[in-house]
Amino acid sequence: MAAEVLSAAGWRVDVYDAMPSVGRKFLMAGKGGMNLTHSEPAEPFVARYGKRADAVGRWLRRFSADDVRSWAHRLGVDTFVGTSGRVFPLDMKAAPLLRAWLSRLRAAGVRLHVRHRWLGWDENACAGPDDLRFATSAGERRVRARAVVLTLGGASWPQLGSDAAWVPSLREHGVSVAPLIPANAGFEADWTPHMRERFAGHPVKPVTMTLPDGTTRQGEFVISEHGIEGSLVYALCAPIRDAIHANGSTQVHLDLLPDWTPARVATEVSRARGSRSMASHLQSRLGIAGVKAALLRECLPRETFDDPAALALGIKRLPLTLLRTRPIAEAISTAGGVSLEALDDALMVKTVPGVFCAGEMLDWEAPTGGYLLTACFASACVAGDGAAAYLAARVTPDARPAATAR
Repeated sequence: MAAEVLSAAGWRVDVYDAMPSVGRKFLMAGKGGMNLTHSEPAEPFVARYGKRADAVGRWLRRFSADDVRSWAHRLGVDTFVGTSGRVFPLDMKAAPLLRAWLSRLRAAGVRLHVRHRWLGWDENACAGPDDLRFATSAGERRVRARAVVLTLGGASWPQLGSDAAWVPSLREHGVSVAPLIPANAGFEADWTPHMRERFAGHPVKPVTMTLPDGTTRQGEFVISEHGIEGSLVYALCAPIRDAIHANGSTQVHLDLLPDWTPARVATEVSRARGSRSMASHLQSRLGIAGVKAALLRECLPRETFDDPAALALGIKRLPLTLLRTRPIAEAISTAGGVSLEALDDALMVKTVPGVFCAGEMLDWEAPTGGYLLTACFASACVAGDGAAAYLAARVTPDARPAATAR
């Protein structure tokens, strides 16, 4: 996206990618259906970015969710809004969109260089955008550029290229980088072997999750071998992760029947069950079976099942202790990265003039649902604009080289 903006402004652009082909994480994001953006109104959309909402909101004024859809349409890809409000290409695939995009970039003169892993700047050179070092299959290569946009990713899915190897190079040049931590990640719970072996992969829905601070959200999640993951967990990832970091673990509460009132649950649990087992009673009276029944057995003391009032309370407020965040390599995205305070409004590094940063390598985070990709695009547009303005102020029209490095 940064290359597209710079190319449209008339600059010669080279894109350097560490992987054998470009857009690998983009393709992975589309593996389950290419969620491009979200259709909700601007105000709640911007609020999804939490403590960075003001900064990301400024990026989104440059390239909004509506702009994402228009951009896709110009590439010949129609979109639709799903029942959840998420926006997808009609065919739900990322590959056709990426092929059309790359074709348009090449037609505009953008040159793509794969298997070029950025090693930082020449250690004998002053900090600046020139004298870039790349590791290639043919040995180290040096590149001179008048401006650079770094879009080096975070630390999730390192096999796709986002391995955070760039962090030392930026820190050596005085750039503040917050530690990279998992975002949109799963959490570990102390499951019994039965729970792991019998119910890993099972969805829990519908359910409401309440955090210690009172934050409540309804949705669904999935039991994993190690704990829980899925859309509801990702939506609440940041506060759960921060609570675990502060306290060593945290306890959330699940409402297994969010559409039932506590009184109705208590009434049904208290009905005489005769010779039926408690499992049969809960299934026939409340529809609780399978993974939800297993969660009750997993999280409540055995004696609770002899106390209808306590069991009813457990169904509506089931305590689940979460111990750890899953490793960063498994996360969908990361928080942390280049501090926004280290950049100016055009996303240029204050200590390294001519170098701009964009995308997931910046210190912001958002839940899944199209918010991640939209903000990555928007930040790249801002950085591309900044690089174009930087070049225009310093380069004569007859010598207009630029470079973006990834």
